[in-house]
Amino acid sequence: MSPARSRPAPPFQPPTSRPARVLVSRPQPEVDGGRHAPKATLGDHVELSVDVIRDGHEVLRAELVVSPPSGPARTTPMVHVDAGALGVRWAATVELDQLGTWTWTAQAWADALASWRHELTRKVDGGQDDLASELAEGALLLLAAAERAEGEDRAAIEAAAATVASTATPQPERVAAALDPLLAERTDRHPDRSRAGALAEPARLVVDPVLARFGAWYELFPRSWGGLAGVRRRLPALAQLGFDVVYLPPVSPIGRTNRKGPNNALTAGPDDPGSPWAIGDATGGHDAVHPELGTVADFEALVADARELGLEVALDLAIQCSADHPWLTEHPEWFQHRPDGTLKYAENPPKKYQDIYNVDFDCADWAGLWAALRDVVLTWIDRGVRVFRVDNPHTKAVPFWEWLIAGVRERHPDVVFLAEAFTYRAMMQQLGKVGFQQGYTYFTWKQSAHELGEYVTELAGPERHLFRPNFFVNTPDILTEQLQHGGPSVFASRLILAATLSPSYGVYSGYESFEHVAVRPGSEEYLDSEKFQAHERHLDGPLLPLVADLNRIRRSQPALGRIEGTRVLDTENPALFAYAKRADGDTVLCVVLLEGEWAEGVCIVPDDLGLPPSFEVVDRLTDERFSWHLGRNYVRLEAGPRPAHILAVVAP
Repeated sequence: MSPARSRPAPPFQPPTSRPARVLVSRPQPEVDGGRHAPKATLGDHVELSVDVIRDGHEVLRAELVVSPPSGPARTTPMVHVDAGALGVRWAATVELDQLGTWTWTAQAWADALASWRHELTRKVDGGQDDLASELAEGALLLLAAAERAEGEDRAAIEAAAATVASTATPQPERVAAALDPLLAERTDRHPDRSRAGALAEPARLVVDPVLARFGAWYELFPRSWGGLAGVRRRLPALAQLGFDVVYLPPVSPIGRTNRKGPNNALTAGPDDPGSPWAIGDATGGHDAVHPELGTVADFEALVADARELGLEVALDLAIQCSADHPWLTEHPEWFQHRPDGTLKYAENPPKKYQDIYNVDFDCADWAGLWAALRDVVLTWIDRGVRVFRVDNPHTKAVPFWEWLIAGVRERHPDVVFLAEAFTYRAMMQQLGKVGFQQGYTYFTWKQSAHELGEYVTELAGPERHLFRPNFFVNTPDILTEQLQHGGPSVFASRLILAATLSPSYGVYSGYESFEHVAVRPGSEEYLDSEKFQAHERHLDGPLLPLVADLNRIRRSQPALGRIEGTRVLDTENPALFAYAKRADGDTVLCVVLLEGEWAEGVCIVPDDLGLPPSFEVVDRLTDERFSWHLGRNYVRLEAGPRPAHILAVVAP
């Protein structure tokens, strides 16, 4: 017998349904291929775009379909915006008028009627005499369009179809009817989307409150201001200065065990208050209020008064515990133990934190830990908090933050989380991707014109879709060498840079009084730091008038409210740093003295900023007016209380 022959494999089969020939892809803005949602803020007008490709030469149409968090989907026609080598980009702009997560897609199709009109026009222009076949084809397309229409449109399209199809009518009249612009308007209102293509998956966009993008922050320790009641009395003055956020370190009870003394001393005296970040004692943990600061009712009254004045109270969220925190006895499984059963205190070499212990995100009861931390956040939200400054989030599980912030956003889309993460750039970006609405930055250490220009250009680029900066001029942990030795003019220039470069910026109390003494040479820690002892604070520093002016200017110049549209300008002098800010038809040109008693140079205005050859500017710091022009403009600045120009371009 001959060997059995193997049967050929059955041939592959066509798809069960006809694929769309119009391909829609590459949605923008996009983060990590759609894994994370780009950021926007309430009231923004955002351009959404896609690539649209189809074989052949048909006329294409596209429309944007956006679904807000509530209410019906909204459809907007898209326009062809790319006339370059690719020529496939389509876009539409949408107004974001709801907080929360939006979804959107784009659909595109070949417009048979428009393609037919285009072909007919070309043949008429080319002098072709016999158009009978083309007109017969068009009549059928018009009848199909009439079926999709209603009312007056339907009747008018049917009448036009009859004229186009009538062989008894002279051909010129039939052609004129076919190419009537009014007819095109009617048929365009009733397109045939039956073979439209769309994005493979809907894209997302997260819309946060404006405070997530724009705001002026003031950080203070309540124990230096007379507790919560004392802070409450200062709220009107802080509002008058133009601040938007009053940021408080943790207000929870402070542990006694291993309490730190002044200047981080390992031994505390009986009256030393300890570090607010050593959270928890016998009276309570993260959801309690330190009795020396006030009560929960005092805190809620502070938040309510602040909101009436247009301020928000930001609360520090620090996931760590003192040795006296109730969780250490109630849930010892949430903490990592050494082989001998003891706990290891927190460290960040060379820094040691003998007064706190970190939770273990890899513990067996991780879900219970997550739930407890969620409840802490929701408790403070119930007490009115809408802004959280999160302490060292890069040392906690990133999936936890993604889960927590998404859950909070679903219930409270107006809540803002600021990441205090001075770490490697990719982690700072990742925290933005998983939900943090803002992040601390490297601004304090970017001091030369080159460093500042390079950094702000990066932040203003594509990174803006995933990371929003907050430029703090100082913090309780950061007193840079530049501030230690630069003098009052440097304090002023850094303040101006922070307030005009970044839509969000912050000041830690003491800055306005030029506090600049470090605990020791080479350290960035303050001498007699408020982290370990109380000061008697008064809102009366000599820099406060400049703070008030800057906050007023920021609110009156839309260009200062956004990081996008920032353009570094050449000065030909490294002691001068210049940049343009543009948004919503507003243009501001800034020149800041970075060092020295004085400096002169030029500010070169490029011709692609959309400005006329010559124009007038007003210095918002001094109200002086100058005539400027494209190209080189002479600048001379002197050290002092206002070592900068903030030049608003005056509209013609």
